[in-house]
Parts: sequence; structure tokens; C-alpha cells
Amino acid sequence: MRRRNFINQITALGSLTLTGFPQLACTAPSKYKMGLQLFSVRDAMAEDPLGTLKKVKAMGYKDFETYGFNPDTKRIYGLEVGEFKMVLDDLGLTTTSGHYAFSDYFNAKEDKLKEFVDQCIEASKILNAPYITWPWVHPDQRNSESFKILADKLNRIGEQAKGAGLGFAYHNHGYEFENWEGSSGHDILMQITDPELVKLQMDMYWVVHSGKTPKQLVEQQPGRYTLWHIKDMDKITRDYSELGNGSIDYTQLLPDSEKSGLEYYYIEQGGNFAVSSMESAATSARFFKKNLKHLI
Repeated sequence: MRRRNFINQITALGSLTLTGFPQLACTAPSKYKMGLQLFSVRDAMAEDPLGTLKKVKAMGYKDFETYGFNPDTKRIYGLEVGEFKMVLDDLGLTTTSGHYAFSDYFNAKEDKLKEFVDQCIEASKILNAPYITWPWVHPDQRNSESFKILADKLNRIGEQAKGAGLGFAYHNHGYEFENWEGSSGHDILMQITDPELVKLQMDMYWVVHSGKTPKQLVEQQPGRYTLWHIKDMDKITRDYSELGNGSIDYTQLLPDSEKSGLEYYYIEQGGNFAVSSMESAATSARFFKKNLKHLI
């Protein structure tokens, strides 16, 4: 609490005695901004990025994870990266991570992947986003041998990002936890990747969908889950759902943010909207602010 505010509260309370010092009601603000992965409202962003950002800001979202950077045009959401940063600045918003299409370069020559990573780093620095994130693995790469190759690539990208002053993270889905003849993609990544170079973005929906719990993963890799995705699961279909409308009780399942090493979190819903993507974003924001924000 700032000193001036503290003094004003004391003055308003009147004379105080040593034996009757009242307890001041002071709730410390969260150190985390409420974040949204913009993929959740991708249709609205494609149609009107500025208007969409204004609307989600009004819902309470202040920080964002981007997607869709085009390395050929150096544009994102139809704007030059620098122009998009000016839009964010004008609205008092930030972006702290971006999902980039690294998987498209899985079979590319090493210099081509390195060049793409440099382009992602450049975009991230213009946006003042501290993280670049590997978000997806193509279906034909989801096997033990490919994940060993993937782990080496992640280490190299992490080293490249660290050299540029950025963090690098890997985002899980559900396929990492499938049983591959006694092992799993998750096991392989944990065995081979360097925790100092490759941080983890935990998609909690996919963790629960795969029969694990967020707390269990944090216990196994404390301090490494620096980014979170928070989304709910439909009670019947197990598809995505708005926070509070699904089956995941985050009041019980959220891990300790300090033990996790959490730096940024993003609410996300990839589809299955009750009415529309924007209505779903609003529903999730209301539930999160009322029931979960104070737990992080």
C-alpha cells in the first residue's frame, strides 16, 4: 500500500489507542494481470482486432498471449507487429507470450529453423513479450523417436531465446501423456530438455483430460511451469467449456503459483462456445474474477 493511501486511512479512522488499534481492511492487489489467449476469440480478432481488444479489456483482461505471427509479412492480426504494439500501448494492454508455428519447421534444415526463431524473437521484442512458446506438434511427429528429436530442438531454441534475453516454453496438449510402449512424450521431454532453457506452459484442461492433475505435475517439476492455460471441460462431451460451466473444480485443482514458478497465466477456450467466442470470454472472466483470481 502506498504511504499516502495508508495515511489517509489512518486519518479517517480518527484517534487510535494502543489497546484499541483497529484492523485495517487492506486487500493486496494480485501481482498477476488477468490474461487471455487470443486464440479464444480468433473469429472476432480476424474481423476487428481493435474493437475486440477494447471489449475484452472491458471484461477485465489486461494481458494476452498472441498467435498467428506471419514471418513472411512480419504481420500479426493483419497489422505490422509494431502497429499492433502501438494498439496495445494505446489501450494500456500487454502481451507476455506468443504461440509461434515452430512445428512447421520440424523437418526443415537447421539454419531455416534458426532463422525462423530469430524472426520470432524479433517480433517478441517489438511486442515486449518475455516469452516465445512452442504450442503444437503435428500428428505425424507424435511418437518416441520424433519426441527425442523434438527435445533436442527445444534445447537449441531455448538457448537461442536465452541468448536474446527471452524465455522459451513448451505447451502441452494430451498426446504427450499417451502411453508409447512404456514411455510418453512428456517423460521424454522431461528427461532430455534442460530446465534452464525450456520452461513449461501447463494447459490444465489437457492435464486433467489425460488423467493427471496440475498439482501432480508441479510436484514433479517445481519452478518450471512458468506459464498456465486455464480452461474448463464440458461435463458430458469433455470438449472445451466456459469456466464455471464445466467439470474441472479449479478451486481444488489449482497448484501453488510460487511452487509452480508461475509468471503469467491465460484463460483460454478453443471452441465449443455456448453462444459465441466473445460471450464465452465474458462468462469465463466473470467466473474467474469471482472464484479463482484470489487463489493465484
